[in-house]
Amino acid sequence: MESNESSYMYSPEAPRMGSPPPPESPTSDSAEKQTYVRFLVSNAAAGSVIGKGGSMITDFQSQSGARIQLSRNHEFFPGTTDRIIMISGTFDDVLKAMELVLIKLLSELRSEEGSDVEPRTRVRLIVPNSSCGGIIGKGGSTIKSFIEDSQAGIKISPQDNNFYGFSDRLVTLTGSLDEQMRAIELILSKLSEDSNYYKTMNAPLAYPAVSYNSMSYGPSAAVGKFQNNKEDRFDSITIGVSDSHIGLVVGRGGRNIMEISQVSGAKIKVSDRGDFMTGTTDRKVTITGPPRAIQTAESMIMQKVAYAAEKAMD
Repeated sequence: MESNESSYMYSPEAPRMGSPPPPESPTSDSAEKQTYVRFLVSNAAAGSVIGKGGSMITDFQSQSGARIQLSRNHEFFPGTTDRIIMISGTFDDVLKAMELVLIKLLSELRSEEGSDVEPRTRVRLIVPNSSCGGIIGKGGSTIKSFIEDSQAGIKISPQDNNFYGFSDRLVTLTGSLDEQMRAIELILSKLSEDSNYYKTMNAPLAYPAVSYNSMSYGPSAAVGKFQNNKEDRFDSITIGVSDSHIGLVVGRGGRNIMEISQVSGAKIKVSDRGDFMTGTTDRKVTITGPPRAIQTAESMIMQKVAYAAEKAMD
């Protein structure tokens, strides 16, 4: 997904002439209205947010007054291996909880790097496609004003047409913690004006099983998918991956494919060199396992393919 983020991209250095004023802070009435925010967290970092026996997430909820939910292990945002966090409550409670979570993630990053210098990190918000127009504004005016105010970099991904029925986009915020929090405040304030945004508040965190559009992925027509009908508990699908991209999917010494298999729980077999899908030069990649494991493995493979396709275009 990250490689697709190119539709709207601005930086704090973008021209500032003619930008409209940023939205005002919510009134007391709107501040009490229930709202929510969803964002991505890596599977590895999710554990630090949850804490031992759920202690950390319980503490965050107690301090903020907001509700914090996390998608289950292996329930990823389509096209990524990241889990979904949803924070709901009043406007101020949501912002407080968001800050607590980001501070925790930042402290984990600092301890890993052994540095006290605050890095410019990224946060990826999930926003319904129908609500992105309000964030962008006419001619990009609103998003430019948000960047001017917050000094955070903001990118909005294009709508992903590789999944049927998928209508969410990623809004990536890059900057310091203070810059990110100001950008989140501005964006959430704008979303709070959109009645359609509230309609998705009770949508399930887990995305339904999604399938890729027919026979191709991206500009290189690198992937095709065929379903093998099996009635037992384990299913099997075979997808085609361009011979020029298979190396990145497999990885050196099979490292990538082994990691995908371990994370997803699916068995993955790549056809021998020269053994192609009928009528193509795509290698066969057969994924076997429970439906959820297959979905996870396929999503991870597609992410590798998308990265390989983008590198080939550079």
